[in-house]
Amino acid sequence: MVEWQHLQNFINTPGQPKNPLCEPCILSLLATGCEKTFGRRAEIGQKTRQKVFFPRFPLPVSTRALHGASAFASLLLGTYIAHQEKGISAMHDDLSSFLPKSGFTRREFVVTTLATGFALAVQPISADTITTDSQGLDAGEVKIRTADGEMPAYRAMPAAGGPFPVILVVQEIFGVHEHIKDLCRRLAKSGYLAVAPELYARQGDVSKISDIREVISKVVSKVPDAQVMSDLDAAVAWAKASGRGNTAKLGITGFCWGGRIVWLYAAHNRDLKAGVAWYGRLVGDKDELHPKHPLDLAGALGAPVLGLYGGADTGIPAESIEKMRGALADAKHPSEIIVYPDTPHGFNADYRPSYRKQQAEDGWKRMLEWFKKNGAA
Repeated sequence: MVEWQHLQNFINTPGQPKNPLCEPCILSLLATGCEKTFGRRAEIGQKTRQKVFFPRFPLPVSTRALHGASAFASLLLGTYIAHQEKGISAMHDDLSSFLPKSGFTRREFVVTTLATGFALAVQPISADTITTDSQGLDAGEVKIRTADGEMPAYRAMPAAGGPFPVILVVQEIFGVHEHIKDLCRRLAKSGYLAVAPELYARQGDVSKISDIREVISKVVSKVPDAQVMSDLDAAVAWAKASGRGNTAKLGITGFCWGGRIVWLYAAHNRDLKAGVAWYGRLVGDKDELHPKHPLDLAGALGAPVLGLYGGADTGIPAESIEKMRGALADAKHPSEIIVYPDTPHGFNADYRPSYRKQQAEDGWKRMLEWFKKNGAA
């Protein structure tokens, strides 16, 4: 049986570096052990029969999870004992090797907390800016554990009840600033757990850059698609582990940069029920970080996607929209694309001059209906 005192000793080893492999990582490792044994993640906190207490971190663990993790945990403890003489750094490296590997190069997180207010590049904001209150909601910043650290995110959900259907909200090029937070609150008012992870957290803080060209060249262009897919998966795992989110009813929506990501994620996550992409580009240049675009994945989509586009969008040619429609038809995929005539890019961005109230309200209504129709409500 697992000797929990050894784990406590590891957690409290003198001279640990900052941000060591700590209690949540131990939990992740034990869950990995259960997955190897049972073929799924340990059900932490469910059917609880035994409580294990780490310092500063009370942790209820089901008896079945403990038994399932026993062999794997023994391997971890063996690693701990073998490295007592080598020091904590060597032990940290070896234990970390048991964690699931991501498909991108490890980077440090340069953004550890979300921006306050609106991004510098979009100011001054419009007088039409919509502000959604948090009355009746549980809303605010959270930290989401990823394969290589903690990522800040904003989440909003009804204060009572649940679990709620989950909607991933994917940012514009301006990151998770006030507009994205407000959209999360709007979704929460409709009964969702909406979560918006800061997907640029490793590459830079776009909220403090005033020049949009620099936002793109210095940060956005350096964000790998593989990293984004992995981080969105981590957000889904966080929602499920919270006990407040029903990830069997999972949807995603995104705007501008995030609109493209919606199409990609629909091809990535087979558990996704539906996606809504607001004016996300469909074609573009390819490179190592961005090997495919939505048009390339039309035949590989799992979940149905509703695309909402502006007919006067100078950054998304009408030709590319028609190509995507044709590819979806060839694949006999149930995704749909709506084009609003004489409508610019960013028509849902109520804090900018591009906002178009009628089209934005119609798009929002269509989005909620799409989620309901496809099992994400």
